[in-house]
Amino acid sequence: MKIFKQFLAIFFRVGISIAMLIFLFTHIDSKSLLEIIKHADKPLLFLGFFIAFFSYLFCLFRWKMLLKAVGIDLPLKRVIISFAGGIFFSLFLPSTIGGDFMRTLDLSAHTGRPKDVIATVLLDRLSGYVGLVLLSLVALLIGWKFIQSKIILFSVAIITGILAAILLMLFNNFLYSRINIHLHSPNAGRIRKLIKNLHEEIYIFRNRKKVIVNNLIMSLLVQIVSPLISFVIALSLGIKINIIYFFIFLPIIGAITLLPISIGGLGLRDAATIFFFAKAGVSKDLAFAMSLISFFFLLVYGAIGGSIYVLTVHHRRIQHNQPPPL
Repeated sequence: MKIFKQFLAIFFRVGISIAMLIFLFTHIDSKSLLEIIKHADKPLLFLGFFIAFFSYLFCLFRWKMLLKAVGIDLPLKRVIISFAGGIFFSLFLPSTIGGDFMRTLDLSAHTGRPKDVIATVLLDRLSGYVGLVLLSLVALLIGWKFIQSKIILFSVAIITGILAAILLMLFNNFLYSRINIHLHSPNAGRIRKLIKNLHEEIYIFRNRKKVIVNNLIMSLLVQIVSPLISFVIALSLGIKINIIYFFIFLPIIGAITLLPISIGGLGLRDAATIFFFAKAGVSKDLAFAMSLISFFFLLVYGAIGGSIYVLTVHHRRIQHNQPPPL
């Protein structure tokens, strides 16, 4: 029954992605879309692809920093292998959650310390979300005169509210205990256990302020790179709008893409890109082309990550048979 439910969930997400893509393609001239991509400025596309590498680099070292903070000081090569596997699987499993699960599984088996590894992955994802929200708030404050949209303001308010709730639940003992008290329903057992585990695993970082600050700085760098990539892609397509739109829209689009209702954010990301950039005067076909090229970058880096992961299977098996590091 559990396997059937998992299969049904994956089938549902694949269906959502396909349905959204079909809807978008039926409302956009495919020939025009292909012509736009075909005539894109290739040197600028290569520049955008190169900039994307730094996003992965910052994410890698952010996670490595957290692992070291809990006493898992592995060689960089071994962390790269797990991280690469996470990039690959995030393309096919729901949102980035699937990739996080796979790198957690891989490194937990290697270290024999699943709780510590889970804590680092959760905080890694959380710090990334904090960086995303901070950047969107700063960009909205600076660029409000360009936007002045209640929908944008409401979107930023939602992702900020969700972040505040998560932070309070994980780092505030009083609120955590209040939530626990109200979870008396027989069906709430799994939810209560999940919240308890998350709280205990993340709470250990509360007094490690230096680690948290460094991770937030790294997260801001990651979130700054993403709008820059899209800005360069837009330039390659002849889209010339103020860069502030990218720093406002991309964090919101990124937050929407995190919703585990599609495969790799496909379809969801494209629809959100078209919707928000229309407010900056960008046509549907140009916005869709920008989103598809961005997704193509993800595919290429995912393929590279998958190659690294597959080619090191034998190496990981040998390591797995050895006792975990003390």
